[in-house]
Order: sequence, then structure tokens, then C-alpha cells
Amino acid sequence: MFEIAPHVETVVIAILGLLCLASLTRIFLDQRRPAQDNLELKQRIRSWWWMLGLLFVVLLSSRNAGIVFFACLSYLALKEFFSIVPTRLVDRRVLFWAYLAIPMQYLWVWHDWYGMFSVFVPVYVFLFLPVRMLLLGDSVGFIRAAGVIHWMVMLAIYSISHLAALLTLPVLNPAAGYLGPVLFVLFITQFNDVCQYVWGKQIGKRAILPKVSPNKTWGGFLGGVMTVTLCAGMAGPYLTGMSWPLSLAAGAIIAVCGFFGDVVISSVKRDLNIKDTGQLIPGHGGILDRLDSIIYTAPIFFHFYRYVAY
Repeated sequence: MFEIAPHVETVVIAILGLLCLASLTRIFLDQRRPAQDNLELKQRIRSWWWMLGLLFVVLLSSRNAGIVFFACLSYLALKEFFSIVPTRLVDRRVLFWAYLAIPMQYLWVWHDWYGMFSVFVPVYVFLFLPVRMLLLGDSVGFIRAAGVIHWMVMLAIYSISHLAALLTLPVLNPAAGYLGPVLFVLFITQFNDVCQYVWGKQIGKRAILPKVSPNKTWGGFLGGVMTVTLCAGMAGPYLTGMSWPLSLAAGAIIAVCGFFGDVVISSVKRDLNIKDTGQLIPGHGGILDRLDSIIYTAPIFFHFYRYVAY
């Protein structure tokens, strides 16, 4: 039986309640408009049940289970990157070392070794991979290959590993436990995606980056930032132990960074001329389609939180 911190229990119940409401709404729409195709909506809601159910079961089990879970996410994200971005045939022997960086990076998280966790990928892996590439003796396409592999490793391993690192920080709010900060950044990030979409539909007119993501508008962006900042100001003290001014700042940072994470992955897909990064999650696409905003918000929030709250 899980021991759930009271504030986390409230958040879990609230999220499950929202999922129940979404499921009932979908059933109502099916009955009200039987001729309308709601397959994608049905797939999205079903996938949310599976994703959140798995997330809650794992994270509520223990910190170590959560670290392993995020390591698996890094593996899936890196594998998906390599499946959509062309790499040289000779680089297959280099990719082995990129995958090996996953257990090493999460080992530092497991042992709460902040110094090595912070520099292992951006320093040691960054310097080692080009050396392994040059030992293969093929310099054709070397710069592009090095840049692609480095970028993949940074986003899929280094960025995502900050979610696991949040689990190892000392607890500031016992009522939220070790899960509070993780739930805060995860669900504020996802709420930001929803808010920017809704505000964009309501008042969005002028596109921010029409050549990259035409649906991203100034109205959606500003409306989402304001809504998410206020929501984070209320949820921050409840889940993280930060004061409300710091929580407001964290909300604004997450909203802005989440936007850029979304459009960066959109740029990748547009460059590769693909709609989704994969088919792993029915109704959502690939793992990167679901983690695009998190890839940016997780590391930025982690270092902000660790600096201002301790």
C-alpha cells in the first residue's frame, strides 16, 4: 500500500477527477453526435489514462522507482530521435556510447551526486563522443553528425534526467513529500500547453512563428503565460514549499520555456517533413510529442528551484 503525502493525494484525486470528466464528456459527444468521428479524442483520453496511471503508480512506489522510470523515458526519447533523424552508417558504433550515457547519468542522480550529474553529459560525454567518432576514421559529414548526436543526447538524456533529480532534493514541504516538485513542473507544463491552445483559439490572431508553427499566436502565448503564472502562484506553495512570489516566477519561467520547447520540436518535425515523432502513444504521436515542452521546462525549473528554495 502506498504512503501518499496529503497534498499529493489531493492533486492525484483532482487529476483523476478531470480524466473522469473528460471520459464522460467524450461519451456524451458520442451519443449526441453519433455521426461525428471522435476517434482521435477517444484515443487521446485513453492514452492519458494509461500514461497518468503508470506515472502515479511508479512515482508513488518510491524515489528509486521514479528514477528508473525517467531513465526509461530518456531511452525511449533517444531511440525515437535516432529513428527520425538521419545518421551516418559509421555512427552506429558511436550511438552505443550515447545509449550508455543513460545509465551513467541516472547513476549520478541515484547517488545524489549533484556535481557529476550537472557536468557528466555537457562536459564528459560532449568531449568523448567526437573522439570516438574520429577514431572511426571517416571525416565526411563529421560536423553535422557530431552536432546531431550531441543535441539528441542533451535533450533526451540531460534534460529529462532533471525530473529524476527533483526526486532527490530535500523535502521542503512535508505535506507534499518528494513528489511535490515533480508534479508541479509536470502538470504546470501540461497545463501551459492546454492554456496556450485554448487562449489561441479564443483570441489568437497574429502568429508568432508562422513558418514554424502557424497555430502559435501572440494571444495564445500571452494568455497562457498569465493564466499559468497565476495558477503556479497558488500551486507552488502547496506542492513545492516555495513562497508565492517565487511560485509566480516559476510559473512564468515554465510557461515561456514550455512554449519554446514545443516550437523547437515542431521545427524538427517541419524540417524532417513529418507530422509526429512516432506512433508510440495513440492520439498523441511519439514520446517526443508528449515531452517537447518538458525537455525545456524540467532543467530550467530544477536549477531555479534548487537555487532559490535551498
